[in-house]
Amino acid sequence: MKKEKDSSESIMTSKQRSKLKSIAANLSPVTQIGKGGISDNLLKTLSEALEAREIIKVNVLPTAEADADTMAQNAADLLGAEVVAVIGRKAIFYRRSSRDDVEHIEL
Repeated sequence: MKKEKDSSESIMTSKQRSKLKSIAANLSPVTQIGKGGISDNLLKTLSEALEAREIIKVNVLPTAEADADTMAQNAADLLGAEVVAVIGRKAIFYRRSSRDDVEHIEL
């Protein structure tokens, strides 16, 4: 069963996407997706990183079971995040943090 998007979720505008890409330009990847695919442990790591930072970069290794675009979209769907961009084998994810002690990115 496909997860339907909540009506409160908005589609990111190109201006918002551009701003997030510029923020992500100086970030180092937090982890990598390889031949093990998207495991529960990987999802936990990514979710914790998104809660702490709101925006993260991930490497998709050549040994991953699918291309970078597919892997990024699958991970984003499971995380409830948005894929900001996939550049080569690097994917950028954004999800607004529910924590109050995090400096939120203004879009």
